[in-house]
Amino acid sequence: MKMPKIKVGIKEFIVIALSATLAVITLTLAYLFSSYRLLYTIILFFGSFATVIPILILFYSNYRRKKEIEDMFPAFLTDLVEAVRGGFTLTEALKLVSKNDYKSLTPYVKKIAAQIEWGIPIEKILTNFAKEVNSRFISRLVASVIESHRYGGDIVETFDALSSTALEIERLRMERKMYLQTQMITGYVIFFVFLGVVIGLEKFLIPSLQTSIPNVQGFGTPEAIVAEFKIVLRNLIFLQGLFAGLIVGKMSEGSVIAGIKHSVVLTFIGVGVYLILA
Repeated sequence: MKMPKIKVGIKEFIVIALSATLAVITLTLAYLFSSYRLLYTIILFFGSFATVIPILILFYSNYRRKKEIEDMFPAFLTDLVEAVRGGFTLTEALKLVSKNDYKSLTPYVKKIAAQIEWGIPIEKILTNFAKEVNSRFISRLVASVIESHRYGGDIVETFDALSSTALEIERLRMERKMYLQTQMITGYVIFFVFLGVVIGLEKFLIPSLQTSIPNVQGFGTPEAIVAEFKIVLRNLIFLQGLFAGLIVGKMSEGSVIAGIKHSVVLTFIGVGVYLILA
């Protein structure tokens, strides 16, 4: 799986430092309470989860920002084309539409308008914009605009065509998302069935092991073996919630990163239900 690129700024540095601090605290507490097996396991489990959460939130926030930019880009192109057709020059049209609210895209639109006013070549502006956004969808559209402009095409007509294309792609994305909603529901149902099976094993099968398993040298007492089974089952719920959420995100939104929110929900529900009922 190709991980998304993240520019290391102040926010990213803070997140990395926070995760590193939580990792150190977790390892320190685990070392201090290593003689208490249950407490040691709980510290490692929740400490590891707390350590990765800031990084996952960072990845997901960047994904949401990029997706919001992609969603607003067709609206920006449409407004730009309408302004030019209304009699404005490209520079004037960009300056006009930069006053509109395009959410996460707005700072980029304002920057493009300012650079156009300063006389920077349109090709350089659009190339830098595509690099900063780091979106394959926008990069392809921008590349088409640059090629059209380079070989003497009407840039306004190109913007118009790209606007229509972007709107059609967005419509197909929404149709795909609606179609795959059933797959997302199926993923949740499978997880809860798995959770029910694990709790059933915990409630009915594992207690019987305490009376049926003899003391075997090298494997510990029946109580120790039962405790190991409980740890394994809890870890299975965590892993199932994590990967099931990522798969649901990939199916429903086409991105593994989009599944982070599903992973967090499923993992918390699964572990919480297990601790309450088991």
